Amino acid sequence: MAEIISFDDFKKTELKVAKILNAEDIPGKDRLYKLEIDIGEEKPRTLFAGLKPHYDKEFLVGKQIIVVANLQPRRIGSVESQGMLLAVDVDDKPILIFPEKPVPEGSLVR
Repeated sequence: MAEIISFDDFKKTELKVAKILNAEDIPGKDRLYKLEIDIGEEKPRTLFAGLKPHYDKEFLVGKQIIVVANLQPRRIGSVESQGMLLAVDVDDKPILIFPEKPVPEGSLVR
C-alpha cells in the first residue's frame, strides 16, 4: 500500500479533463507517444505517455482523458512533458479513463 497522505495533500493535485489533439511516435522510444493535449488553456500542452504497445495513435486522437495538470514538468530529450495522464493498471497494461460523456476541456475532476 502506498503512503497515506492527508486530505490537504490530496487537494494539491489538480485533475483535469483534456482532449488529445495529436499523437506522435518518438524516434527510438518503443513505449512512448508524444501527445498534444487541450486542457482548456490558451495553448496546447505536451505529454509523454507509455501507451504505444497498447493503443493505436488513431484511436487516441479526439479522446478525452484525465490528466494531472499541476505535476512538475519533466524533460525527455529536448521536449518537456507537462503533466501525466491517468490510467488503470490491469495486468501491467494501462486502461485509459474517459469521461462518461463529453465535457469542456479543463473541467476539474473532483
